[in-house]
Amino acid sequence: MRMERERSLLIEYGKRLVEQGLTKGTGGNLSIFDRAEGLMAITPSGIDFFQIQPEDIVLMDLDGHVVEGDRTPSSEWEMHLLEYRNRQDLDAVIHAHTVWASVMACLRWPLPAAHYMIAVAGRDVRCAAYASYGTRELACNAMQAMTDRKAVFLANHGILTGGASIQEAFNVLVQVEYCCEVYLKAKEVGDPVILPDDEMAKMALKFKTYGQKKGV
Repeated sequence: MRMERERSLLIEYGKRLVEQGLTKGTGGNLSIFDRAEGLMAITPSGIDFFQIQPEDIVLMDLDGHVVEGDRTPSSEWEMHLLEYRNRQDLDAVIHAHTVWASVMACLRWPLPAAHYMIAVAGRDVRCAAYASYGTRELACNAMQAMTDRKAVFLANHGILTGGASIQEAFNVLVQVEYCCEVYLKAKEVGDPVILPDDEMAKMALKFKTYGQKKGV
């Protein structure tokens, strides 16, 4: 079985989505891309995250062909593949129906830099134009709106995040969801103060050295 580690990580982080209240039921999907092999491992369509087994994970090539697995891949597989085809900095993608990001998506609002943690995704988060789920149009809209960002809202739908690893993609999801909640609650009280682009650029640089150094 190829990509065994990646399969295990997708199962682990799929469960985390549910455990941390970041999605409901079978909503959402996760993938990891192996650049050396040119293969994407993606969660199957319509299976409870706590029921998915390693053999249920589907492997696909960049042309969208299933190369291993008997299950139907997530209906949003093309949205994941387009990111891997066009972004060298993303090797993992997560789509979820988080509450606060979905509120932003239903309002079709972008998320400005009201909180510095938005810098994990970029200086802001855009909202992609609406398209039906599972369509190439939605995949293209998401890719365009996520240019130079690691997160994008899908109009009237949810959120898509990416990272160099599944851990980073998940962290971006968690932090953007938090920033959405803070922003929407702040707007109930007044007008949130938006941080300038130069400050967000400074935050982006600081995040590159945040955390423990390798070997520590």
